[in-house]
Formats: sequence, structure tokens, C-alpha cells
Amino acid sequence: MKKRKIEVFTAGCPVCNPVVEMVKSIANEEYNDVTVYDLIKQHDTNECVIKVEEYGITRLPAIAIDGKLLECCKNNAITREDLISSGLAEKI
Repeated sequence: MKKRKIEVFTAGCPVCNPVVEMVKSIANEEYNDVTVYDLIKQHDTNECVIKVEEYGITRLPAIAIDGKLLECCKNNAITREDLISSGLAEKI
């Protein structure tokens, strides 16, 4: 079974950290592979910066599932309900 790829983009700040923890608590590791990108720390490969541009991320925190930015990350604050309705908690 292929796991979904969950990518969380943060600035490592008090606003982002609760969202990271919420994603980790909802996303069942058996069905999801969660990667957290801290844009403040960045990586030598600039992978996170490339993905931010590719996904069109304009605000943080932001979450993408299988390469697609969640709608709730485009304009609104991220809620637990948004994450659950996006299918994050579902088995695949």
C-alpha cells in the first residue's frame, strides 16, 4: 500500500507549531508519510523553497497532500475540521 505524502510548511513559530502537532496527531503513520519543512532553517538543497514556489504557498503554515496544497491553506486559518474533511485522517 502506498502512503500519502503529507508536507507541512512552517516558520517554526508559535502559530505554526500547533498546526504541525495537529497534523501529526491526525495523520495515521500507517497511511501517511509526514514531512515538516521549516522555512527558517531551510535545507542545503533548497527543496522546501522550490516546493513553496511550486505549490504557490503564500502563507504559513501550509499543508500539501500528495503534492496538492489544501484549499484551507490558501485563504483561511487551518482548523482540525479542515484537516479531517481533507481526508487526512482516513485510511486509504
